[in-house]
This record gives sequence, structure tokens and C-alpha cells, in this order.
Amino acid sequence: MIGSHVSIKGINKWFGDFQVLKNVNLEVKKGEFFSLLGPSGCGKTTLLRIIAGLENADEGDIKFDNVSILSIPPHKRPVNTIFQNYALFPHLNVFENIAFSLRLKKYSENEIKEKVEKLLNLIRLEEHAYKKPNQLSGGQRQRVAIARALANEPKVLLLDEPVSALDAKLRQELLIELDNLHDQVGITFIYVTHDQAEAISISDHVAVMNEGKIVQYGTPYEIYESPADKFVATFIGETNLMKAIVLEINEELLKIEAPGIGEFYCYKDKEVKEKNQILLTLRPEKIKISKKPLTGKNVFHGIIEEEIYMGYQTRYFVKIDNGFILRVYKQHVNYLLDEPILTWKDEVFVSWDPNDSFIVEVN
Repeated sequence: MIGSHVSIKGINKWFGDFQVLKNVNLEVKKGEFFSLLGPSGCGKTTLLRIIAGLENADEGDIKFDNVSILSIPPHKRPVNTIFQNYALFPHLNVFENIAFSLRLKKYSENEIKEKVEKLLNLIRLEEHAYKKPNQLSGGQRQRVAIARALANEPKVLLLDEPVSALDAKLRQELLIELDNLHDQVGITFIYVTHDQAEAISISDHVAVMNEGKIVQYGTPYEIYESPADKFVATFIGETNLMKAIVLEINEELLKIEAPGIGEFYCYKDKEVKEKNQILLTLRPEKIKISKKPLTGKNVFHGIIEEEIYMGYQTRYFVKIDNGFILRVYKQHVNYLLDEPILTWKDEVFVSWDPNDSFIVEVN
């Protein structure tokens, strides 16, 4: 098993009286694509800047391969940072932007030529080597920034929301390129983003941050499928939140009652007692919907109050007979072969597996 490459222990940081990082602990494995995910102001960029040496930690330590880096000046740390605004030199062409740090380090012209051409090939911009940054698209400028960072052969590449300034299609294309680049160069990527779709689509592991704390760490699958709390459940994707009271406790299932829904069953993923009040999360795509009666432990009748066609799926808002509005997202897989298209005011049945709902709060 690959050991820890970047070890972050007990990092605290204050700006005046405001504590922006609160006892942050993380382990990042060598060569992985790791994401720090959270809303604006949660502390993720500050943590990245501390790793880069652009901010100082007030408490705690950061080690690369068991060696503390906090006393090492930023320019001597084995990291490079890519920012949202690219930070390219406007007066230099693409070749010279990539070569800049190599010239500072007194590489020979032959070495510079060899390294830069290799990087240009890696980012597929060989034909643009002598263009200025203002002659490139936003995606191309970002690729040049990545190549310039890789020229220094860092052990860790830090990426601070590098695609957030791009339009949706270009953003998706560059994410795929980043993923491919990571596979080719094999170094550790630490990626900061507020966009959950970015983080779960390209990361090996994700740390979710909120109000200066790590609230959950895991694989994208673990974080999406088993959110640790209400914040993660609502920040990562979309969900149905249901307040309920525990009626009966079985070995793996709970019989519960929720206002506006009625009695049903959920997975017992936390220790609870009878009469405990709980908060459940249930992803909309986990729910079956049909005009025909469905089978299972959790089956309810309702009426479609609203439908939103999204191309790849249709989103239904179903009013259960007892009043609760349930989000149900139906993927368009063999959609027309499945059954007649559902629409507004149709009477429908909805059902879900008890194992697809998770407790995120217990009172």
C-alpha cells in the first residue's frame, strides 16, 4: 500500500479574531488526485496557500515524506501552484512562459528546448509555441499555466479552482485533460474547488470542508452515497431530507414515521433509541416512479406536482398523499421502452430501498 505523501496535522489559522482553519488533519497519498471541496470562505484556499508557503500556519505541521516543510521558503518547496487567473507573463510567448523558471535555474538552451517541447506535446499546444497569452483561449492559457508549473518537476501540484473562470463545456474538457495529465505525469495533485461535480468526477479522495473544518473524508463514492451529516448530504448533489421519529429498532432496519409521509423503513447506519428524532437523506435518483403499483417496504401513492425535463433525466416533484413533496429523478435509460412518459398531475407510485436512505442527524 502506498504510504502518506503529504501529512497535515493539527493546522490552525486565525485572521485576527476569526479562526479560518480549525485543527485540520489530512493524509494525501503519493501520486493521487486529491480534492479539497467546500463552499466559498470555508478555508480550503487558505490551507492550499499554507502548503505552498504563501501563508503561515499558526499551529500544526505539514510534512512531505515525513519531512516538515513549514520552515522551508516557498520557492524551495517541492510544490507549484496554479491559480484561477493563470498568472502568465503577457509579454512572453508560450514557449518562454514555460521556459521561464528553467532559465532562472540556468538550464542549458538544449535542456530548455527539450523540456519545453516535451511539455508542449503533453498539453497539445506545439503549434502555439510562439503565440502570446492574449492570442490563446482561456482553456489554452490554463494548459500553458499547467505546463509552466510542471517544468519545475514538483512533487505536488496545487490547483486553486483552475477551471472556474471557464464556460461549462470548456470546463468539462479541461477537467478531462487534467485527469489525463495526472495519469501521465504521476505526481500528486491537490485540487481546490467549490464545485462538487468537479471533485467527485476526477478525484481519488475528497476532503469536504465547512467553516474551517474537515467534515468528511473519503472516496467520491463514499461521500456521495454515505454523507456524514446534513451539510455534506445537501452540498454534494441533491437530496430529500426527511425528519422522522424512530418507532421500532430491528437488527439492520428501523421502522420510522415521518410527517407528511407516514410509516416506512430506513437503514440503521447510526445507533439510535426508540422515540429518537432523526433526519434522513435520500437521493432523488434512488427512487422508483411508475403509474403501476410498485412492491417493497417503502411504497407510496402521490401526484406529480411539477416536472423538469433535463435531457439526460426528468426531475419530478411528487406530492405524497400525506403531503410531503418528494424529489424523484428518472434517468432516460430505455425511457420510452420502460412505460408511457409521466407528466404533470399524473397519479404515480414511488418506492425506494430502505438501504438507500441514511441518517445524518440524531436527536
